[in-house]
Order: sequence, then structure tokens, then C-alpha cells
Amino acid sequence: MNNSFIPGYLCIDEAEFACRVENLKGLLSPCNLCPHKCKSARDKGELGKCRSGMAVRVSSDNLHFGEEPCLVGYGGSGTIFLTGCNLRCCFCQNYPISQLLNGREVSDLWLADAMLRLQSDGAVNINFVSPTHYTAQVVGAIAIARGKGLRLPVVWNSGGYESVETIRELDGIVDVYLPDAKYSSNELAFRLSGAEGYVEVNKAAIYEMWRQVGKLDIRNGVGVRGLLVRHLVIPGQVENTRGVLEFLAGIDKRVAVSLMCQYFPAHKAFSDETLNRRVKPAEWEQVLKWVGEFEISEGYIQQL
Repeated sequence: MNNSFIPGYLCIDEAEFACRVENLKGLLSPCNLCPHKCKSARDKGELGKCRSGMAVRVSSDNLHFGEEPCLVGYGGSGTIFLTGCNLRCCFCQNYPISQLLNGREVSDLWLADAMLRLQSDGAVNINFVSPTHYTAQVVGAIAIARGKGLRLPVVWNSGGYESVETIRELDGIVDVYLPDAKYSSNELAFRLSGAEGYVEVNKAAIYEMWRQVGKLDIRNGVGVRGLLVRHLVIPGQVENTRGVLEFLAGIDKRVAVSLMCQYFPAHKAFSDETLNRRVKPAEWEQVLKWVGEFEISEGYIQQL
């Protein structure tokens, strides 16, 4: 990594950082962190849409080499898998973590130390997976880790169902946004993921992320700042993909897109005859034609 890059959170003074943490804690209970705005009293043990309380739960923290090349770099992505999720995707490939909550409770101090361990192990970034419902705690832990020597870019790896109010508090703290853009149909989003108004919410969040970090900046093979949007093609729903690609291309031709065909039936998808198969070659070929049509040239395309 180019040593001239300085993570954004190092440029925020302590008073501003503390203010951000307090603002996010104010959204935590009653909970208004995500677009569900379920107002659960998490500080009193009430669980909302994400089924998460005040204490952070972590499934794993390790070097991950299965992400996009610019996130893996030369040392691996320092990935911290958080349990729970504010979406209920019926085809989720990580459902034991996201929906069955397999993991353990940790403190903010433990989370900060985990970041430092990953940095020491050679990670090129700190990659928080499904952090939305723990935003306040994660930012607090980043503040602690910064004081103890953390110097890596922070990656915000989410399902894209984010509140703009919450994302604004991350301005200057998150270096690389890695959201999903799952749907261009609200009906499909609600049926498959239980997310009301996903399309409008997702678009607003991605616009805000683009405003904050802009084009993906890759130095010595490592993405240090910018936006990279993921989209998983769902079998039988290629028109959904077309809508997503059209939206992303309409933001700016420089928006980096990670187009994925790795779908396989998981969780509840086995019992749905429209979802219990992989993407067909003909479907993938159609998607690739749209990539060309919309002149999407930044990012990654998986091989079928």
C-alpha cells in the first residue's frame, strides 16, 4: 500500500470522533439505525428486526482471501463477521451467521484489539461484514483502535439497506464502502428479503456513499478509498439485474461494480421452485450484454 494514504478516521480530531459516536448511540436505543426504524429498546433487552441487543456478537475475525482482488491485496482482508442482519434474505448463503446468530458476544475493547491483531497479521484493511445494526459500537471500537495504533483502511461491507442519516455519521471514518445493490423491484425485495422500500432506500444510501468517497482508488493493488457496489444475479430475475445495472451506470460511469454469479440455493431457497437452481448460462450471457450496453467498465465480473 502506498504509504502516502492516510485512513480518513486518522484525520478526524478526537472531539469530532466522540461526537459521531454519541450521535450514533443516540440512534441505537430506541433503535433508528437502519431504515426499518423499529425503535426497539435495545438497552432494555428488546430485539428488533435484526434480533440484536447492545452487545456486539462476532462470528469470526480472520484474514479472508475470497473477496475482490483489490480487497485481498497482498495480505488478505481483515474480515470481521458480525452476527445478525437487518435483512431476511431467504437465499442467504451466510444464514447461520446472519439469521441463526452463530457467534459470541464481545466488548468494544475486544473488537478494537481484533482490528489490531489483523493489522499485525498483515491485513490490508479492516472489513466489517454486516455492520449496520452495530454501527454505534463499531465506530466506538474504531476510535479505541485508532488510539492504539490502527492505520488500515476501513471497509463497510453491507447489504445496502442503510439509513442516510446513519451513513452521514460515517463520513471520514469509512474509507471503502462495499454495499450490495440487490434489487430494482420493491416487490421482489420484500418477498425475498423482507425489506420495505429497498430500492429507494438503497439508491439514497449509495448516492451518499458516492458523495463521500467517490471513485474506487486502488494503490499497489489495494483499494484504499472509494465505492465498490456488489450485485448478485438471482436465477429467473435477470430483469431485476438490468434495473440495478441501469441505476449504477446512471450515477457515474466510474462507479465500480462487482457482478456476481455465485448464487446457489441456500437457507429457504431449496423449497422455492424459482430459487432452487443456479443461474443459467443464457441468463448470464444476457447480463453481460447489459454490462456492455450500459458501458460499465470499472470493477469485477465473476466467471460463470
